[in-house]
Amino acid sequence: MTAISRRNFIKNTGGATLGLWFGISLLDGCVAKKSIAGANNFTPYILVDRDNNITIYNIKPELGQGTFQSIPSLIAEEFEVTLDQVKILNSNGEKAFGPHQSAGGSSTVRGSYNELRKVGASAKEMLLAAAATKWGANASDCYAENGKVFHRPFNKSFTYGELIEEASKLDAPKDPKLKDPKDFKILGKSMPRPDVPMKVGGRAVYGIDAEVPGMLYASVQRCPVIGGTLKSFDAGEAMKVPGVVKVVEAERKVGKYNYVGVAVVANSYWAALKARKLLKIDWDTKGFETFNSTDYENKLRSLGNEDGVIDKQIGSVGNVTASTAHTIEAFYETPVVAHSTMEPMNCTVRANGDKLEIWASTQVSSSVTGEKDGNLPALAGYKPENVTFHESFVGGGFGRRLYLDFMVEAVNIAKQIDKPVKVIWSREDTTQFGPFRPMTFSKLKGTVSNDGKLISFEHKVISPSLHDSSDNKFDKTKVDGSMVEGIGSQDYEIPNLKTSYVWADYHVPVCAWRSVTSSTLAFAHECFIDELAHQAKKDPMDFRLQMLPQSSDTRRVLEKLREFSNCNTPLPAGKGRGVGQWLFFAGLCAQVVEVSYAQNKIKVDKVFAVIDLGTVVNPDNVKNQVEGAIIMALTAATKPGITLADGKVQQANFDTAPVLRINETPPEINVLILAEGGEKIKGVGEPGLPPFAPALCNAIFAATGKRIRKLPVDITSI
Repeated sequence: MTAISRRNFIKNTGGATLGLWFGISLLDGCVAKKSIAGANNFTPYILVDRDNNITIYNIKPELGQGTFQSIPSLIAEEFEVTLDQVKILNSNGEKAFGPHQSAGGSSTVRGSYNELRKVGASAKEMLLAAAATKWGANASDCYAENGKVFHRPFNKSFTYGELIEEASKLDAPKDPKLKDPKDFKILGKSMPRPDVPMKVGGRAVYGIDAEVPGMLYASVQRCPVIGGTLKSFDAGEAMKVPGVVKVVEAERKVGKYNYVGVAVVANSYWAALKARKLLKIDWDTKGFETFNSTDYENKLRSLGNEDGVIDKQIGSVGNVTASTAHTIEAFYETPVVAHSTMEPMNCTVRANGDKLEIWASTQVSSSVTGEKDGNLPALAGYKPENVTFHESFVGGGFGRRLYLDFMVEAVNIAKQIDKPVKVIWSREDTTQFGPFRPMTFSKLKGTVSNDGKLISFEHKVISPSLHDSSDNKFDKTKVDGSMVEGIGSQDYEIPNLKTSYVWADYHVPVCAWRSVTSSTLAFAHECFIDELAHQAKKDPMDFRLQMLPQSSDTRRVLEKLREFSNCNTPLPAGKGRGVGQWLFFAGLCAQVVEVSYAQNKIKVDKVFAVIDLGTVVNPDNVKNQVEGAIIMALTAATKPGITLADGKVQQANFDTAPVLRINETPPEINVLILAEGGEKIKGVGEPGLPPFAPALCNAIFAATGKRIRKLPVDITSI
């Protein structure tokens, strides 16, 4: 636990206005900064002025996952205010808020639950002490409620605003007392999200909505052959389009890859896009024009014969005796997929000498202004203190907006223009130029004893590497842990276990996708567990439970799921039920999927999900996140992935890279939250995704007798 700073507030005097900042240096790297009236401002999360106007800062980008409500709720609960009483503002990557202004890995609440509650509790205790001093009373006779401090014996009260001058003379408590969860008024309750009315009413501002006086627009033509770069271009015809101002080279860096495209800058996006189509460009495709997905997938299949690098080994899979057991093998495949964020990539930049101002939708606000080598200032050649960032709502991230390539490209364009420039990626750009979720292929082997027990299990992953794509110093002789995520750490007790990884060279940039590699590996792993259950002539749920110790979280979740889904009840002919679970860094979720089979078509009828959280901030939002993860998983499992031919991505817009439509969503999705309190807090945004694909495909087998070992599966023609 990081120590609370001794003096963690400032008194702000300006004309007739008096305000007090409350905050705690809870995160590594939080430092003081000079702010209003030159006072020291230590990680300010709460601002109270004399008129009792209260502002709480949300330091985690709002991607639709609910941080605009959840983060302020952690503070407001202990500060004894309702969200209706406060104004919520997003932080903008300011150094004072620390280096963890990011949203990814389902870490938002997990990483700040107790720390941000302490912010509210500390500020409340300072105001209680200030009121007691003014009344000449004991602090124990005072309590806070709804933005006021009350004196219990005489029923007197002060607003928080009336106490800020006295509070400014106090030191923050080093160990503020936190509320007993049974006394919570906000946390653990289903509360309205304050961002939803803004979004529904069209008032929410996203990066693509940025408007800067005098700004121009840019559209970039990138080499259609992935891996190619620019040789030369002729902008003569493009410059004839009315409104076109300039045509410049545009450099973009994606992990270890550098690309150069051609940007048309104009006074409207339409003019820029129209002129872009008239550019005459000579590309250096570097031999990548011969690349195609079919050949590459065959290469991965052949790599499955290599031993690979050991990830985890228990017992000896080679010593299992075949004469007393039954061994089966299988090969599973998942495709490349795009992130398909509803808000296309975009970035608005004003470059003025050594100063940089940026408006964009991102998952990593602190990386836009941070000091590390991989942060935007270093990548773009600016000092961190000279970069100003304007955070906005984010129209979907799913891992894509963890990366800064689209911002670096926009900065490199703006440096060549004397006006602000908004760079907008078209839907086709957003689909075709990555980075993408990589394909993963899995070779599996398992042995079941004659009495129906799993005694040996092997899972070998063959795939490109996320770390290799992001860093050219990646050691290819070692396991990329992100590519074997979860396969060696399930709760199943298997006496002989071997997991391994075979690295596959790939020139296409890849990156994290919602639930990272668990989104693919759970499909192979849990489907093969079902194959082994069938070999053992065991019910798939019973087969899993017999491998789980009594103390296992997975056992607890599966037992609750069995009850919740009534999966012991037989289904009529033409219907099937499948189960899947997954435990990984972000959390734990298990699901049962029920399907109908008729006229060679599969229809998803019901989904039952049990998510294990420990502690919940907003139950309604948890359900929303699990439902969204299931819909995203159904898209990835049943819609076409990304393929390349002649070095080019073949998909472009939603006609060729579709996402699930409303009429295709399961008519019934049931979510049960296991929240037992305590210190163990698990993630929400990602755990709901990995179990779905295996549960779906296991249900298809139950209904049809057909094993699905390759995604996507066309459920309209089984």
